[in-house]
Amino acid sequence: MIKSMTGFGRCEIQRDSRKFTVELKSVNHRYLDVNIRMPKKLNFFETAIRTLLKSYANRGKVDIFITYEDLSQAQVAVKYNASLAAEYLKYLRQMEEEFGLKNDVNVSTLSRYPEVFTMEEQSEDEEELWNGLKEALTGAFGQFVQTRQTEGENLKRDILAKLSILSSRLACIEERSPQIVAEYRARLEEKMNELLADTQIEESRIAAEVILFADKICTDEEVVRLKSHIAHMKSTLDEEDEIGRKLDFIAQEMNREANTILSKANDIEVSDYAISLKTEIEKIREQIQNIE
Repeated sequence: MIKSMTGFGRCEIQRDSRKFTVELKSVNHRYLDVNIRMPKKLNFFETAIRTLLKSYANRGKVDIFITYEDLSQAQVAVKYNASLAAEYLKYLRQMEEEFGLKNDVNVSTLSRYPEVFTMEEQSEDEEELWNGLKEALTGAFGQFVQTRQTEGENLKRDILAKLSILSSRLACIEERSPQIVAEYRARLEEKMNELLADTQIEESRIAAEVILFADKICTDEEVVRLKSHIAHMKSTLDEEDEIGRKLDFIAQEMNREANTILSKANDIEVSDYAISLKTEIEKIREQIQNIE
């Protein structure tokens, strides 16, 4: 299914005392460019997160935001440094003897000395941590893909509508082309009659001149190729794989044919149709930039 490169996903998971929230959004980009913001505690899983995302997206600038909360009461533990407390106490007693000072240090005073008591974060089970995070990632990535597919279908409908406009413009050019040649022949005969008056005009000379003119303005090949490109783009829109780059290449070829038709146009109507072709193709190319 066709996918846009614009998407959004969010998932919040709570497993026991752990709470994971994952949000991600994406915009157009030539390649897959991933930026992850998460707590330092989860940095170990960055490579795994990137690997998992690749199974959901191939192109786009993706920003992922991850938050983690440990709701348990055992997040941190108090650590008592007995040897350091003994060192403090030894030197305090030495100071008492050396300077004749009263030693008024008690337990509460000593406990406030640097590093006697420290808060130590409890180690986490990495496997359990990853399982919870992966569940949240999978949920957010799944929603992310759904929004991309929905937007992709909207893009597909819009492109197909524009391709129909191209086909109608080509039909107008095909209908108008023989008329241009006939009108040119009539003008040529009229001009030669004015110049040569009663002199007999050679039909072969007029025919030769008309053939040269018709060959000069002929856009049959360009019209046929453009029709082929339109059909190719329609079939490509039904493909399952990554199609953005392929569609962009087809659009470039379509634009090349439209430019040639415009350059050959020797008629105001055909010129208008050719300009319309180029306008619609440019609109198609803009939409294709959003397709993965």
